[in-house]
Amino acid sequence: MSFGKHITLSNGAQLPQIGLGTWLSAPKEVENAVEIAVRNGYRHLDLAMIYENQDEVGAALKKVIPSVVKREDLFITSKLWNSAHQPDQVEKELDETLMQLGIEYVDLYLVHWPIAFPPGNGLNPPHLTKAGELAIDTQTTLADTWKAMIALPKSKVRAIGVSNFTIEQIKGIIDATGVVPAANQIEAHPLLPQDELVAYCKEKNIHITAYSPLGHNLVGKPQLTENSVVLEVAKKLNATPAQVLVAWGVYRGYSVIPKSVKQDRIISNFKQVELSKEDYEKISSLGHDNYTRFNIPFTYKPKWDVNIFDEPIEKQAAFRASSKIQ
Repeated sequence: MSFGKHITLSNGAQLPQIGLGTWLSAPKEVENAVEIAVRNGYRHLDLAMIYENQDEVGAALKKVIPSVVKREDLFITSKLWNSAHQPDQVEKELDETLMQLGIEYVDLYLVHWPIAFPPGNGLNPPHLTKAGELAIDTQTTLADTWKAMIALPKSKVRAIGVSNFTIEQIKGIIDATGVVPAANQIEAHPLLPQDELVAYCKEKNIHITAYSPLGHNLVGKPQLTENSVVLEVAKKLNATPAQVLVAWGVYRGYSVIPKSVKQDRIISNFKQVELSKEDYEKISSLGHDNYTRFNIPFTYKPKWDVNIFDEPIEKQAAFRASSKIQ
């Protein structure tokens, strides 16, 4: 089992530190994964409209609420997709999420990405003139979207936050509204420590949730779970490599949401181990001179022609994700 530790968010809510991620989970697998997770002690579930599997999560919730767990003992996060950033679309998409899940509220609702797509043409609207690209809404600002998030009824959303936001983007929405996000969910693993962003979020009492804590192989790099240093520490602790990488995120104060649809991995990922300072530093050294961000939408197919993180490959993008219109 996990150590059962909870993080207190700025609104006082208790977030279980280890959760189940559902990104890149294939259809027909998520319902089973969520049911297995909850039956084995998980109380934090991370979801999103764009994962296109929330109806399956809802089916699993019906199997475990209230027979296994009360709704109020689960912490459920979901995310607003880019095609619903327009102020008149924000609550509509939230309502759709709640309907898919069969619940009355989410504990945390995040702006999934700091970029808007035009509404009304699917989740990934194609660019009207450029093949292989998605359309970008350059009129709706992050401040517009954040104001609409702030206005959401507390009966439907207990806390609001962001995901994949940089310091600049967070500062922009705070300056525009005075409201600080409760959380920022980011890609976080030893190859992408993002120390400046982590320090800024700590200063502002913005909790960080780490997605892709094991890295991933979408860009053809070796899996972090196969790294010799991770394997060495895992052997020493009689742990799996995934448990070691989850423990690295926990050491840094993150909540961590490893994703799996396999029963044995779902269960083992929840069994926590603790890193010593020496082991933590050993794992952290993997990122020295080996900085890697795996998830960059500019490299997607179809491409988002937008610079979100200011990575070198994004410099050629036509648009820049900002709280103001570019």
